[in-house]
Parts: sequence; structure tokens; C-alpha cells
Amino acid sequence: MTKLEELTALMVNEINDFNNGVENLEKINDQLKDTKIKMDVSEYRTIIEKHQKQMTIHKNMIEGFERRFNDNIDQAKIYPTWAVVVFIVCIVVTVVLVLNMLRKLV
Repeated sequence: MTKLEELTALMVNEINDFNNGVENLEKINDQLKDTKIKMDVSEYRTIIEKHQKQMTIHKNMIEGFERRFNDNIDQAKIYPTWAVVVFIVCIVVTVVLVLNMLRKLV
């Protein structure tokens, strides 16, 4: 009977230890649920700020290039004004001469 009592006592101790372990795990679980983790984003913040400054500089450079490009396009003319005027005058004179010749033939 003593062996049976020793085994029973040993099992009771093991069960008690197991219950204590479960209670400790429940406490730790409750603490983890209440714990809020904060990330240290200061390093990332400085990297993002540097990147934003670089992007602003690049944006300003692109806008300046676009302004200069648009100014050059506005100043450029495909055909000079005098050439357009001469072309129109030639067409008018040709039409007048052709009509005149047709009138003489009829």
C-alpha cells in the first residue's frame, strides 16, 4: 500500500505542478494581451524626411525643365510669318490667273 500511496502522492504533486504552470501561463497570456508594443520609428522618420526632400528637389528641377521647354516651344515657330503670307498671296494670284484664263477661253 505504501507504493500506491507514494504513486498517488507523486501524481497529486505532478497535477498541482501542472495546474500551477497553467495558471502562470494564463497570467503571462493576460499580460501579453494588455501589453502594447511601440516601434521606434525615429530612424525611419529621418530616412523618409530625407527622401521627401530629395523628391521635392527633383520635382522642382523637373518643373523648371518643363517651364524652359514650354518657353522654347512657345518661342519656336514652325513657319516664319513672311513665308505664310507669301504662300497665301501666291495661291490667291494663281486662282485669279486661272479664273482669268478660263474666262478668256469661254
